[in-house]
Amino acid sequence: MLCPRKCGAARSIQRGVCGADDQVRVAKIMLHQWEEPFISGTRGSGTVFFSGCNLGCVYCQNHEIRDGGIGEVYDVAALADAYLKLQQDGAHNINLVTAAPYVPDVAESLRLAKALGLTIPVVYNSSGYECVEAIHSLEGLVDIYLPDYKYITPLLAQKFSTAPDYAAIASPAITEMFRQVGDLVLDETGVAKRGLVIRHLILPGCVDDSRKVLDEIVRILPLTTHISLMSQYTPQVYTTEFPLNRKITQREYDRVISYALSLGLHNILLQTRDSAKSIFTPQFTEQI
Repeated sequence: MLCPRKCGAARSIQRGVCGADDQVRVAKIMLHQWEEPFISGTRGSGTVFFSGCNLGCVYCQNHEIRDGGIGEVYDVAALADAYLKLQQDGAHNINLVTAAPYVPDVAESLRLAKALGLTIPVVYNSSGYECVEAIHSLEGLVDIYLPDYKYITPLLAQKFSTAPDYAAIASPAITEMFRQVGDLVLDETGVAKRGLVIRHLILPGCVDDSRKVLDEIVRILPLTTHISLMSQYTPQVYTTEFPLNRKITQREYDRVISYALSLGLHNILLQTRDSAKSIFTPQFTEQI
């Protein structure tokens, strides 16, 4: 019952909709250089990729791990040690990617790591499809929330992520994230130390829905909210049908940018379209 799916799986017996069982599985731990500049900085973001996801988007770049079967088992102490090792290696932050299936264990591991000397910021890197109660349980443990806001239109959310209620779930979850950490704050070197940044991946043929996402952000959050408008959509193995069988055009990207500016949003991170390459996707077949 950790996530909006409420699948009720007894994970010691069966996997949840997210693919997770009763053990935390980590697919990869790395210093990630390809996040937003204020997340990766100069030394990299200390990223922990968890296996499993409650959305299963057809265009997911991390589809190898979304079903929860890939990865090594980590208990709470091992997770805490991993965070501390990343800090020792120079990471600007600890970046928890798709940790939703494991929130209680992740919260406990963060408490332990902080007691043992973890001082760098913690980033919660999320699909946005989260229960408010789960996000509330992370208060005081997470410094930076980095959620997606994927869709407004239920038909698109159902077709691409089998989650027609996506917007109804994401808006209150992101509102809770903002309540906890507020607007983005950078340190003297330009690296994030606290706050909310919303990511929106623009999908081909879906500019109208992108506009609706921006409308909703303006409705629930201040105009100072930081938004990362992503042009990096890359067709994947499951996206051979129209409209997801191509990259977005420059005109599509420019239309979304123009609309964001027309709404009064001004803390917008833009992305060059040459980011739409599979080379920027971590490889999960390697050893952790």
